Amino acid sequence: MNLTYLLLALSILLIPTLLLFVKKTNFNQTIKLAIPAVFITGLIFSLFAILFVIFNAWVFNPSYLSGVFLWLIPIEEGLFYMTSCLAGIAIYQALNAFFPENALDKFSLSFSNLMLGICIAMLFFAHMKWYSTLSFGVLFLLVFYTEYINKLRFSYRFYRAYMVSLVLFYLAYGLISMLPVISYKDTLDLRIGLIPFESHFYFMAMLLLSIYLFELFKSRSKA
Repeated sequence: MNLTYLLLALSILLIPTLLLFVKKTNFNQTIKLAIPAVFITGLIFSLFAILFVIFNAWVFNPSYLSGVFLWLIPIEEGLFYMTSCLAGIAIYQALNAFFPENALDKFSLSFSNLMLGICIAMLFFAHMKWYSTLSFGVLFLLVFYTEYINKLRFSYRFYRAYMVSLVLFYLAYGLISMLPVISYKDTLDLRIGLIPFESHFYFMAMLLLSIYLFELFKSRSKA
């Protein structure tokens, strides 16, 4: 038994825990809405991870795992998704509280269209690779839905939170790739440092889904 990945997943909880005590963020009041959002997101992306294992796109290194599995994936993987999303929502909430100005929102549609274009291009070049296809395909659907169908407007605030959350992303995913906890077998062979290019968009999709659900639950709680 090795607790490396488990401890990494749990250490991410430091961010939302600290923000619970920052009154201005009001995160102590909204965390009850964040928890179901991250649970649903964690469950969905755990199913994606199971597919990656089935199709040999990902291989987990048992040297860094506790040995407890959720079907075909280590339980740490699902936990990592949930703690990462919870930290992302906490960052999102804090940025909204401290920087409520929304002047750059007028550029969010253009940026969303850029992301949609990137996803289409990457799907064309990587349609035979499981990790690439699912990462860009899911992000395309989520961006299109939140920008063109969904009535809740939060795109600019999401992109801002994502950019700040990249600090957490590079620390966590960098360590996962360096050890490596996961070996990626079906990618574009394009990396930023040690991290597969696709992982940036996989993380974006995961964070976008969790923040969308968070905003959805908030809107329903006010109704």
